[in-house]
Amino acid sequence: MTEPTGRRERKKARTRKSLADAALELFLDRGYDQVSVKDVADAADVSVTTLFKHFPSKEALVFDEEDDIEAGLVAAVRERAPGQSIPQALREHILRTQDLAKDPRCAPFLRMVEDTPTLRDYSHRMWMRHETAVARAIAEETGAPEGDVTCAALARFALETRGLVQRHTDPRPAAEAAFALLENGWAATHPGH
Repeated sequence: MTEPTGRRERKKARTRKSLADAALELFLDRGYDQVSVKDVADAADVSVTTLFKHFPSKEALVFDEEDDIEAGLVAAVRERAPGQSIPQALREHILRTQDLAKDPRCAPFLRMVEDTPTLRDYSHRMWMRHETAVARAIAEETGAPEGDVTCAALARFALETRGLVQRHTDPRPAAEAAFALLENGWAATHPGH
């Protein structure tokens, strides 16, 4: 994420980070369902009203890097290596996110998300909210019209593979199989992209 330049923007960013850090610490320590929004606001020394100015819901406190996630997905499409297809670029990006998830420091967070149905569902919905941005990037890269159904389908199915890949102990073969299906169908409708 780019650094805020103005004083006001820096203060907002600090408050947002303070809230997200306090929330994560409390959630990991006590459990997500045992912590209230007021508990988080108190820990960050702000009002509940201020908390909701920065985060629209309790779940959003857990996933405070949504803009970075979308930017990474769009960059995977736009900044892919010469000769690399869009499905290949998306596959590699999703595998990189899986590699980051293997970091032992992430284990308590991932366990909390997986063990909390509200967070598990929110995580999936959040991930899928990037479908429109990814489809738009695919359309721009291929010269397809905005709203092209094949670009939207590729974006949706590519994003959905994340959930399939996460279930496997060895994500690479799972991702390769899923994306081979996407690649072969994609190549038939968009050769060379």
